[in-house]
Amino acid sequence: MDVLTGLAQWFAQPLQFEFVQRALLVSVVAGAVCAVLSCWMTLVGWSLMGDAVSHAVLPGVVLSYMFGLPFALGALVFGAGSVALIGAVNRTSRVKEDAVIGVVFTAMFALGLVMISRVPSQTDLGHILFGNVLGVSDSDIWQVLILAGVVLAAVWYKHRDLTLYAFDPVHAHSLGISPRLLETLLLGLLSVTVVVALQAVGIILVVAMVVVPGATAYLLTDRFERMLLISVAVAVAAAVTGVLASFHLDVSTGGSIVLAQAAAFALAYLFSPSHGLLRRRAPAPA
Repeated sequence: MDVLTGLAQWFAQPLQFEFVQRALLVSVVAGAVCAVLSCWMTLVGWSLMGDAVSHAVLPGVVLSYMFGLPFALGALVFGAGSVALIGAVNRTSRVKEDAVIGVVFTAMFALGLVMISRVPSQTDLGHILFGNVLGVSDSDIWQVLILAGVVLAAVWYKHRDLTLYAFDPVHAHSLGISPRLLETLLLGLLSVTVVVALQAVGIILVVAMVVVPGATAYLLTDRFERMLLISVAVAVAAAVTGVLASFHLDVSTGGSIVLAQAAAFALAYLFSPSHGLLRRRAPAPA
């Protein structure tokens, strides 16, 4: 009983503070949206693209702060622009896509760092790099909720086409579905999702939120609909655990959330009933 009481207090004590409640709301919403898109990122093999977009938005964020605009505006422009640039260079050169992605996202991120060094010192952009979910304002919350709603609505409307594209783009094309349009839609949704997650974990860790939940769920099931549910459950549980752990331990909230997701992946990697490492190495019954 004492253990249960202590556990209940561990969960309940932080919830007395409004800033923790706000952090939980933003982290859960951002985690759920990232988890949904993460399933398609895993199946299509776009993990590196998520890394590229998350880093490429930095110059847009800095420009937004410099001109007093919502940071989501600049982030969306540069996120979509980086995706278009990667596609253009890939189509017009012999350089392979993974190399183009590496060039574009590192160049954009470096540009953002240079711009940060020129911003007046009273403008603190550190929370964009590392997250500042404990200090979100009402406008930040509404921004996250609206963008999350846009992503989820688009995914719900086109989920059948997106799923078919992820598993068999050739078959999708034979049915009159344009793989190029679906690719563009998915990349656009990725850009918006990155902006949603920035508030929770910052630019540096946002790639984990659009990769780890889907990869974890992929180890635990072979059915896509179930994969979506598991991915969201992992992300939500990691968001709650990460926020509360950061409160008690006085550590980075974004880092705690990502570590919780990584722990879930490690458990799935080792103990998944079908695809776990230990399961595969277990001796067959006599």
